[in-house]
Amino acid sequence: MESENSTVVTEFILLGLTQSRDMQLLVFVLVLIFYLIILPGNFLIILTIRLDPGLTAPLYFFLGNLAFLDASYSFIVAPRMLVDFLSEKKVISYRGCITQLFFLHFLGGGEGLLLVVMAFDRYMAICRPLHYSTVMNPRACYVLLLALWLGGFVHSIIQVALILRLPFCGPNQLDNFFCDVPQVIKLACTDTFVVELLMVFNSGLMTLLCFLGLLASYAVILCRVRGSSSEGKSKAMSTCTTHIIVIFLMFGPGIFIYTRPFRAFPADKVVSLFHTVIFPLLNPVIYTLRNQEVKASVRRLFNQHIA
Repeated sequence: MESENSTVVTEFILLGLTQSRDMQLLVFVLVLIFYLIILPGNFLIILTIRLDPGLTAPLYFFLGNLAFLDASYSFIVAPRMLVDFLSEKKVISYRGCITQLFFLHFLGGGEGLLLVVMAFDRYMAICRPLHYSTVMNPRACYVLLLALWLGGFVHSIIQVALILRLPFCGPNQLDNFFCDVPQVIKLACTDTFVVELLMVFNSGLMTLLCFLGLLASYAVILCRVRGSSSEGKSKAMSTCTTHIIVIFLMFGPGIFIYTRPFRAFPADKVVSLFHTVIFPLLNPVIYTLRNQEVKASVRRLFNQHIA
């Protein structure tokens, strides 16, 4: 990381979401209110699924893990961003930057793979119902969960390993409100063309392929559902539609950020804000609002504690 006659960067200065104090205050208030309302909702979903014996199907097991992943993901960026809004100088250490970047891609990669697992679960439940209980047994669910955590770790460690090999000798101003691959790479004191290609392949291509694969799988599922006449047709359609909405919210910003050369665009910061703060908190809530069983269970849990 050190190079001869160069000063090693030990910290980065975050330029933030905007330089306007009025806009910073507005975003601070909106994000804080959103954070304080939606985050407890995610933990309520986790608690409900854990306590209700009627929510033991694989769908709810994975939904609980999605809520946990999204809540954890939101802790990586949002709290520090809120603190930085109140600070004149927004500084993050080199190690803190690398740590933030690691967990961002570790949990983000894991969530992308979890959506793939949830699509497989819906495919088996709708298209192969006779084999569903055999294939999606509790042991298989835990194996799939372990695999997606491992996949997220491998994805993230590749990102970090490539960045750790780069020399940083100045400047040290990151044009963002958090540490992410595109901005950090641009500060390296060397030619980063090959590293950028590797990053696009690792993040961008994986994101795009998962997105296209998920859309194709749900297209197959929806075609199967529309051709059936079972009484569970509307429920299956509602569940699949919810999954597709979350897929667009999850992968849309990721494709915009990671599948192109690392050049700055005016919309980058706004897309990053929704990608790292807003959408992760919304995803489990979207699932819950469209799932009658979870909504009913939340009401029962709430009424028991009120009573």
